[in-house]
Amino acid sequence: MRDFAAALGLVFVIEGLVMLAAPGLLGRTLARLSQTPPERLRMTGLYSVLAGMAWVWVVRRGLN
Repeated sequence: MRDFAAALGLVFVIEGLVMLAAPGLLGRTLARLSQTPPERLRMTGLYSVLAGMAWVWVVRRGLN
């Protein structure tokens, strides 16, 4: 649970940095996302989840 809390904190840091450094780019990206079909968003989300799980697995396996 401690690792999860730390990871969640890092997500907030990264999102905050994007908003701080490039608010215009973020706005344009969100506008494009709102026009993207839900099926494509779901597939992108699935690929992101799988890539994230693979990343965590590789990092955890390498640290043990």
